Amino acid sequence: MEEIRNACPQFAGMAVVATVKNTPYCEALWKKIDEFTALYRETYTTDSIKEMATIRATREAYKKCGKDPSRYRPSGEALCRRILRGLPLYQIDTLVDLINLVSIRYGYSIGGFDSDKFEGDTLTLGIGKAGEPYEGIGRGELNIEGMPVYRDAIGGVGTPTSDHERTKLSLETTHLLTIINGYSGREGLKEAADYMVELLKEFASVEDVQLIEF
Repeated sequence: MEEIRNACPQFAGMAVVATVKNTPYCEALWKKIDEFTALYRETYTTDSIKEMATIRATREAYKKCGKDPSRYRPSGEALCRRILRGLPLYQIDTLVDLINLVSIRYGYSIGGFDSDKFEGDTLTLGIGKAGEPYEGIGRGELNIEGMPVYRDAIGGVGTPTSDHERTKLSLETTHLLTIINGYSGREGLKEAADYMVELLKEFASVEDVQLIEF
């Protein structure tokens, strides 16, 4: 964490830990996503989202850590740009889809993990090293040098650009960890986390929810 604090002293994080039930597709959730997407396109352009505090701060964090955010876009910005280009959001599964909705609504890059797949008892946050192995979900080998990266006992599991294949969510996931990365500071994190919990209650049969600030 010290590496990130030195580069981005305003960084704050919020984790949502919960027991959940995943499903392949949720029609009611997608109705909500489609309604929000239509509203979003009326409100923002690909130029104006650059001024959203959460997106701008994440881009600045990449630069401070040594990464070009235009070449390796943070996921929150990439999702927003996708819908503003008239493309639909990817439909993956209910957990991933609702995390993506929170991400576009608030502009945060959010990690989503199956916590049963972690090695060891803790995650640490640092900056990616040259040549550090990392398989991004659907992206193959990803160059994470200069990116903020969460690591478990054996290696990287999450960056703002892509989470790792090893700990990704699946239909069998029952123990969820999401991490909302606030490179713009703590303001807005609790609101985004509360919205995440609201969606989990409505669409993922959530139990045993914990919110953890760090």
